[in-house]
Amino acid sequence: MKEEIYARLFEMLSDSKQHLVEKNAARRTRHLTVAVEHLYQSHNTSAVIRSCDCFGLQDVYIIARQQYKVNRDIAMGAGKWITEHRFQQAESEACLREIKSKGYTLVATSPHAEMSLFDLPMDKPVCLLFGSEKRGLSDTATALADEVIHIPMFGFTESFNISVSVALCLQILRQKMEQEFPHWPLSEEEQLDLKLQWCRNILRNGDAVYEEVKRLVELENKVKC
Repeated sequence: MKEEIYARLFEMLSDSKQHLVEKNAARRTRHLTVAVEHLYQSHNTSAVIRSCDCFGLQDVYIIARQQYKVNRDIAMGAGKWITEHRFQQAESEACLREIKSKGYTLVATSPHAEMSLFDLPMDKPVCLLFGSEKRGLSDTATALADEVIHIPMFGFTESFNISVSVALCLQILRQKMEQEFPHWPLSEEEQLDLKLQWCRNILRNGDAVYEEVKRLVELENKVKC
């Protein structure tokens, strides 16, 4: 039935949106994800969300001290296309253990790590951990990390801005993932669920439209029986 509902909703989209929905769903991945903690400024969180969308990551885990609002001017609507998993600061360990339970290798970043970003293997699911520029990662996150990598730098300063660090890592690891792990795309069922949600996000009064289309499809199927 999902396929029938999607076909109806798909017809309601413009040609350009149809193309983007199909193309981007096929490029989405959960093999690589990002978790950030202790980001105090909404523009940093918003920039991270935008980078995750741009590099085709479907999930991002946000461990925040307090509730935050996405900065629309910076995120550019990225929050509509990805899945945000939000946790409070006190839930940091629970969040990271949940990620590990899904089979991810937790990878922290540090300028003093021996392993380079370029040497990190991508044959298994990877979750990159990032902390605030001032505080870095919590002791809990550092203790739970399976690997620690550094981003090669050649200047006097030891670190990039958090959003720059995320973008650099995703640029390199996305390429390595596609080269080293052929099964990185979402399953067909995951892609279908995602496309249904995107249609709801795109269409005006999308949730109501979805429910009406679903009702009609269910009714038609009953009549056929």
